[in-house]
Amino acid sequence: MDRLALILVIIGALNWGLVGLFRFDLVAAIFGGPQTLLSRIIYTIIALAGIYCISLFFREREKTQ
Repeated sequence: MDRLALILVIIGALNWGLVGLFRFDLVAAIFGGPQTLLSRIIYTIIALAGIYCISLFFREREKTQ
């Protein structure tokens, strides 16, 4: 679950980078615009993944030996 959430957050970050640098929203381009239901679902899933990733700050790391 951690890896999936991290992958979604990375996708979201890359999309925001495209928006910031080139004014190009890849999610909106793929799914028919920023107001379509499918785009809004994708944005929501990525936002939930970001909220889930907040928990990574509060977990103890596993010891590797």
